Amino acid sequence: MARSLSLSLCRRFLRVSAVSPPSYCVNAADMDPETSTHADGAGDEEEPLFSNLDLFLFSLIVGLVVYWFMSRRKPEPIPEFKKLDTPAPTTRETSFVEKMKKTGKNIIVFYGSQTGTAEEFANRLAKDAQRYGMKGMAADPEEYTMGELSRLSEIENSLAIFCMATYGEGDPTDNAQDFYDWLQENDDEDLSGLNFTVFALGNKTYEHYNAMGKYVDKRLEELGGKRIFDLGLGDDDGNLEEDFVSWREQFWPAVCEHFGVEASGDESSIRQYELKVHTDVNMNKVFTGEIGRLKSFEVQKPPYDSKNPFLAPVTVNRRLNKAGDRHLMHLELDITGSKIRYESGDHVAVFPTNDSALVNKLGEILGVDLDVVISLNNLDEESNKKHPFPCPTTYRTALTHYLDITNPPRTNVLYELAQYASDPKDQENMRKMASSSPEGKSLYQSWVLDSCRNILAILEDMPSLKPPVDHLCELLPRLQARYYSIASSSKVHPNSIHICAVVVEYKTKTGRINKGVATNWLKNKLVNGHKSTVPMFIRKSQFRLPFKASNPVVMVGPGTGIAPFMGFIQERGWLKQQGKEVGETVLYYGCRYKNEDYLYQEELEEAEKDSVLTQLNVAFSRDQEHKVYVQHLLKKNKDHLWKLIHSDNAHIYICGDARNMAKDVQAAFCDIAEEVGGMTHTQATDYVKKLMTKGRYSQDVWS
Repeated sequence: MARSLSLSLCRRFLRVSAVSPPSYCVNAADMDPETSTHADGAGDEEEPLFSNLDLFLFSLIVGLVVYWFMSRRKPEPIPEFKKLDTPAPTTRETSFVEKMKKTGKNIIVFYGSQTGTAEEFANRLAKDAQRYGMKGMAADPEEYTMGELSRLSEIENSLAIFCMATYGEGDPTDNAQDFYDWLQENDDEDLSGLNFTVFALGNKTYEHYNAMGKYVDKRLEELGGKRIFDLGLGDDDGNLEEDFVSWREQFWPAVCEHFGVEASGDESSIRQYELKVHTDVNMNKVFTGEIGRLKSFEVQKPPYDSKNPFLAPVTVNRRLNKAGDRHLMHLELDITGSKIRYESGDHVAVFPTNDSALVNKLGEILGVDLDVVISLNNLDEESNKKHPFPCPTTYRTALTHYLDITNPPRTNVLYELAQYASDPKDQENMRKMASSSPEGKSLYQSWVLDSCRNILAILEDMPSLKPPVDHLCELLPRLQARYYSIASSSKVHPNSIHICAVVVEYKTKTGRINKGVATNWLKNKLVNGHKSTVPMFIRKSQFRLPFKASNPVVMVGPGTGIAPFMGFIQERGWLKQQGKEVGETVLYYGCRYKNEDYLYQEELEEAEKDSVLTQLNVAFSRDQEHKVYVQHLLKKNKDHLWKLIHSDNAHIYICGDARNMAKDVQAAFCDIAEEVGGMTHTQATDYVKKLMTKGRYSQDVWS
């Protein structure tokens, strides 16, 4: 019956539509010849499109189908929708002057920070202001309109302090780049109403010691600003903390004198954050190690940077050295699908985690449940920095992922924690170490720095010291990313980034074994079926191969300083394969023993065999009675080197230790300019400096 009904309906439909029937309506193979003929012909009499019976039957069938379909479906409960409290979108306040007016602040401390130290100093100075009857705030210049410095005079007794670190070869830190550009480009700015002072952070082993701090200090004065206290110079090669404390102790009395105010005399601890313990928090809202966005490690979204690192799988982790006590390693990180791009000479930054054994010991010694979910909320509600680290989280996560528990604590941490020591002698010693007195400085140097005591060692060696874990977490600095020169070329390895590093492990004067946070963490990133990942991002570098491939290159890199040159060699080989004219590629590499720590020996010898490396010079420092270093080999080949540099426009690259090797190598090039180029010592020194200015003498060094 259903079949005849469908045929009847289709016949009527065909008369109206005059098109072929769709397959779901009727198939010609199912129709007998008589029916087909009748359907094709036109009747003598016009009959109505649908009869009443057709309409009735059609409605009945449709009703039955709907009933059958609905009865099959299970009734679904109507979901309850809870009204979401969506805050109105807020625009970020870029006027620090308006913010200071609104919050009653008169001191602002800007920081240019790459590793967190300058930011830490800025926070300490902002906190200090309260002890002198003033109100301060720390500020990232990247977040504010720095052209407003000229408006700071609208606030009575206002002062701008600049804690400026120098990065690399005299460069500004990433977050101070825009401020640096603004200072360079705005000659017509009038900063005559600005009171300022600068504390610079640098390292004397580098060529451009404290260049950024010195430039800011000089430039602000040129634009009319009034310096109310001398430029402070902090040397990380010496004792940066001592330099800062000494400067700070003289700085605040000068500020008080300038503004005619008196210190409040309140030397008590001032808390910046208050603790909130969460008992019924949704664990999906709790940070578990993410640097920025919650759940960013579960749902990865480009672009990737310091606030949003990419979780790169480790595909290779092998030991490079054949023997010896040290562990030198080669790792490869997979960046497939990440859209991350890098160039030979760039740095890869990785976010390590602290050793769980150290974290557990801290929990035990402080007698706390590390898995309690907490937030540390800024008492200053107007502050941009709502928490010292991502919150809510657990103490375990904070101590594992967010806080530096392995470096010796700075003096301000000792000062604040002293109140929790029940033994008066311990209290006295901690406060003494935090002072600028010669005795205090000496005690801090010997007991903390020379003995490499981290916070756990201090707590173990001072049993009367029992600080609340939340205050300790407030005071400890953030755990920073570690930077490594990339040991690969993106032309050859577009989806892979290579790292070459030595695992740091040493015994302290107290008999403890201290381990490098990042290198030991990387060492344990094993490739054995389990997916080991590393949170990472790329930092662009000025350490670049010459634009013209035909320019010769001279590379000097002992030990793990070989890293960027592996990328350079790979790239020069790739350029040769593309048929490009490639200039001489000369490497000076140094290690201790040929049979022990000759890194990448097979790859380097293969490159030499294929004429990618035109010269491979290796100094094995301890394979003979007299030590031989790379600078000795440079002097040995002085005639050839002078021709490459002076006549052939060669580019020189140095990578490795800044304190000794880089200085000795630079001296060797000066000697070559004197001996072969016939220059005086002063002329030779200026000649090498000029090569640096022209970008033909580049250094990627660390202290």
